[in-house]
Amino acid sequence: MAKRALITGITGQDGAYLTELLLAKGYEVHGVLRRASLFNTDRIDHLYHDPHLSGANISLHFGDLSDGTALRRVLEKVDPDEVYNLGAQSHVKVSFDVPEYTADVVALGTLRLLDAVRDHAAHRGKKLRYYQAGSSEMFGAAPPPQSERTPFYPRSPYAVSKVAAHWYAVNYREAYGLFVCNGILFNHESPRRGETFVTRKVTRAAGRIKEGLQDKLFLGNLDAKRDWGFAGDYVVAMWTMLQVEKPDDYVIATGQSYSVREFVEAAFAELGLDWKKHVEIDPRYMRPTEVDALQGDPTKARKALNWTPKVGFKELVRMMVERDLDLARQERTLKAAGYHAPARGAASAG
Repeated sequence: MAKRALITGITGQDGAYLTELLLAKGYEVHGVLRRASLFNTDRIDHLYHDPHLSGANISLHFGDLSDGTALRRVLEKVDPDEVYNLGAQSHVKVSFDVPEYTADVVALGTLRLLDAVRDHAAHRGKKLRYYQAGSSEMFGAAPPPQSERTPFYPRSPYAVSKVAAHWYAVNYREAYGLFVCNGILFNHESPRRGETFVTRKVTRAAGRIKEGLQDKLFLGNLDAKRDWGFAGDYVVAMWTMLQVEKPDDYVIATGQSYSVREFVEAAFAELGLDWKKHVEIDPRYMRPTEVDALQGDPTKARKALNWTPKVGFKELVRMMVERDLDLARQERTLKAAGYHAPARGAASAG
């Protein structure tokens, strides 16, 4: 029988790539979906099939990390072999505006899910395998390079919440013998990245500027350095962690870091643009406490999981720019035909 996987955050960037990977490996995939007044499944629409039709291997279930009862109900219904907790309020800047909500979903949401998994495993008498999505933001002000041995120094409500989730996962692994792995993933991007995250904000703006749809891009700290990889590579590491004999925690990164300024320069250069003519600094996009430099040391993952990233920095920038240039051209064509889309938030969001 096919393995069953349950994914929280299935509609996000990582959830979509992980779903593709698992389906290719023959899994039956189930996702937890938050109810919203608008459809928010665009990243996985190409994977979804009507459950009434034969061959449908992906199912969606309404639930929320803030609702422990719903999580338990979904676990009982799905009875998964593997659980991937990717759900979160994951925008660092926004976490300063909604710290309580961020803590409830990211930290306590993880605790709710772990406790539900513990009870479900005991009730069914099976050994579930659980992946917890960590973040390089947990290292915060700790000097680079950061490895599994680097002490955490979180600098945002989001990062603090992720640290709590990490230690909840470790505690449940040690206290109850659960197979729980923490993946401490450094920044991973793709054409599916949300448009309010800085990399996608940059590539989206570059495409629109090239097509004459906007002129300026407003950013915050250009000197912040990040270790950027491709999300499609990183979900392979998530899956691989759950296939080894013993659970552990792993840093997943490229081992190289670039500044936001270098990312901007590379993206605009792909389109023959001088970024200095279009980029302006807006203090509103500065964080109250900044994270200056993140650079992961993926040695452990390379040795223990035989994992290395396949997509490099320049290729990542190129694939994102190409996709957003296509979107800008589509937008320009619609505009020329008389269609005026609602004002976008991506050009000015932090």
